[in-house]
Formats: sequence, structure tokens, C-alpha cells
Amino acid sequence: MRSQRSLLIFVSALSCLLAALFATGGPALAAVPSADGPAARMVTLPPAPEGVGPAALAKAAAAASPTTSPAVRTEHGPPGSTYACDAGTLCTNVWDPTTSDWKTFFFYSCNRYYLSDWNGEGDYVNNQTGNVTSYFYGQSGNVLTSFRPGGEPVPYNWDPVWSIRNC
Repeated sequence: MRSQRSLLIFVSALSCLLAALFATGGPALAAVPSADGPAARMVTLPPAPEGVGPAALAKAAAAASPTTSPAVRTEHGPPGSTYACDAGTLCTNVWDPTTSDWKTFFFYSCNRYYLSDWNGEGDYVNNQTGNVTSYFYGQSGNVLTSFRPGGEPVPYNWDPVWSIRNC
């Protein structure tokens, strides 16, 4: 009798937990900044880099798409298009030779990110909040530049950059 009562209590508690889980729409997720929030900054992508044309398309077959480790949210856009750089985010743009457009990286979580296949000119927009300092590092871990939030898109040559710390 005691084991039946224990089983009944366990099943009841499990039912209540499941009901609460489904009533809230599932487990809680981390907040993601909204692209249409009041603090999002609309940014226009720069023109295509010099030398992008039919010859560059032939080289693109052997090229690799730029990436980061750990991975962050990205999106692609043609030259002259716009995207929203959310508040609290360091946004970077690098040319993706595999798609012949700009690849935007959204660095939101504080971390050091290691870059692969980031080549040539691009830019960044530091739409972070507070008094945080961001860093670009070279191959030996040397600081190439440091900067604080604010301002317009800043042109930058990604060739010497091996990692980014957004905080």
C-alpha cells in the first residue's frame, strides 16, 4: 500500500511539472537582443572589395567561408544592403569569397573568438553598451587595436587579425 501511494505521489508531481513546463512554452532560453529594438543601429554594408569580379569567382571555388570559434550568429548581405546591429553587440563585416557578399558576425556574449579565413578589408561597428573595451589580436597574441563602444562603422583590414575579444 505504501509503495502504491509513493508511486501515485511521484506520478502526480511529474504531471504537475510537465503541465508547468508546457504552460510556459518550454525551458527558459537566454534573451537574444531584438533587431527591431530601439537601441539597434542600422548599418549599411560597404561596396564590394577591389578586385572582386569574374577572376575572383574562379578563385572562390578554392576559398573558404570566414568563421569563428566559438561560433556566433552570422548573416550574409550584398554590398549596399543594411542590417541591424543590436545594442550590446560588436558587429563585424568580412567579405565571403564563397558567396561573393558580406558576412556579418554578431559578437554578443563576452568571449575571445578565434578567426579563420578572415581576409582583406571589412569593417566593424561597436554597438555594445557600457564602458567595455574590445580588442583585436595578432598571431602572437599581441594587441593590434583596442576600442570602446560608439561611432560609425570603422574600416579595418582583417589580414593581421587572428582573434577578437569583445569585452
